[in-house]
Amino acid sequence: MNTSASENINNAEEVGGDNKSSNRLLIAIVIGAVVLVVIAIGVTLLQPEPDYLPEDTPEGVAHNYLFALEKGEYQRAYSYLSPNLPGYPLSLEIFTESIEDNSYRFRLDRDTTLRVDSVDSDGDKASVTIIENIFYSGGILGSNEYSDSFKMKLQLEDGEWKISESDGYFAICWERKEGCQ
Repeated sequence: MNTSASENINNAEEVGGDNKSSNRLLIAIVIGAVVLVVIAIGVTLLQPEPDYLPEDTPEGVAHNYLFALEKGEYQRAYSYLSPNLPGYPLSLEIFTESIEDNSYRFRLDRDTTLRVDSVDSDGDKASVTIIENIFYSGGILGSNEYSDSFKMKLQLEDGEWKISESDGYFAICWERKEGCQ
């Protein structure tokens, strides 16, 4: 019986030894997870704030127009529209009313991100493809993301790129001769 008691003590020591290595492994995993969270937060906080781009390219104007709309800087957004639009809003007030009356086309009440995807330029005309990511809550367990793309057409007018048409963030009435009523 002494042999059996001695074996039990040895087995208990082995289990205890495994328990110590299990605790060390668990601590290492927790420390690793904490380090990853700190790195993720750091990367997020250190990203530069979005800003306006130079206005000498079609993608710069497209970005700036959308960024100005997002920031509520309607005077600046208005300046990027081509005055040659058939229904060009004749004042900032009409432009702002157009946005409010067509809010579904501007999606300013949604959590979205916008980015220039590609540019196809041919002399004084350009087409800019924009990628839009729309975020929405998905119930109890989280949120979802939906991605879409749309095109903006720009034209070089008196040395400046101006928006002449867009599938998104653009009032359809600006394309009609009678404008927005």
